[in-house]
Amino acid sequence: MGRFLPRRFLVVLGIATLAGAALATNYSLWINGRTGGGVAGNYADFTYWGPGSTAAGVNKKAVNWDGYNRISDQNYLIRNALDCYCTGPNWCYVAVHSAGNLMIGYTLSMYGGSARYKKNATPGSDGTCANSDGTTQTGWNIKWVDVAAGAAGGSELANAGDWALSEPLVADLKTATARAMYDHNNTRGKMFYLWAGAKGTAYSFVLPGQDDEAIAYHSAGGISGSGGGSYCNPSDWLCNDLTLGTAAAEGGKAKWTNHSVVFRDTSEAYNHYTNGNWQGTVGLVRTDMVNFAK
Repeated sequence: MGRFLPRRFLVVLGIATLAGAALATNYSLWINGRTGGGVAGNYADFTYWGPGSTAAGVNKKAVNWDGYNRISDQNYLIRNALDCYCTGPNWCYVAVHSAGNLMIGYTLSMYGGSARYKKNATPGSDGTCANSDGTTQTGWNIKWVDVAAGAAGGSELANAGDWALSEPLVADLKTATARAMYDHNNTRGKMFYLWAGAKGTAYSFVLPGQDDEAIAYHSAGGISGSGGGSYCNPSDWLCNDLTLGTAAAEGGKAKWTNHSVVFRDTSEAYNHYTNGNWQGTVGLVRTDMVNFAK
């Protein structure tokens, strides 16, 4: 964590100084992955993650989507939340899990340069907020994105049909589809901090390199390219290392722009699942949000 504390401190300090006069409020938005669980538009429903009473960053909000339908079909729910809490004087920290990574990446790339009405951060029952003053801004006020077990590069489990093929989302999670869905390098200047788990067991024969039972390192580690490669911890001599930070992986393959690996699971202790109690790499991201999203 200490590697990027100075950068984050300066970002927070600068924003607080500039926006203080406007009574800015900071929010922590949590975007779920596949299977969903929370009620769409209910920003207090943390069913997907774990107990809602658990600390998870300043003014935490659950940005729920169904985790079943395609990214493009459900994306309006993410835009609604970003409009509500991340416009005008207000700023957001964003945390995502699994397919939530695909969702926020798609949102920023496809809509992050659009005009957004500034909202009043008081959502109605449908999760939308009213305009605050009738003016607009370009994109959203986002400080950074924390990513647990990111699926922006897709999963070979979707390729192989290990997940229910009747789920529209599974089509999006195929590696070729996920990687071609939007420009992953276009984060609108926002940093994506990545946590990659490696406690893979049952599906290791399907997922290349190190994995957390659902997502391989090539995706969780933000490795660029049209297809997934095989990346591992330094102790594994059978494939190239997933490097920390923004540096290219061993073998020279670059990470997507503004993607930095904060955690690589060298002890192979963290799997993909929250288990309804903020577990897996989500638990590590939650701790980071508590420490830095203030």
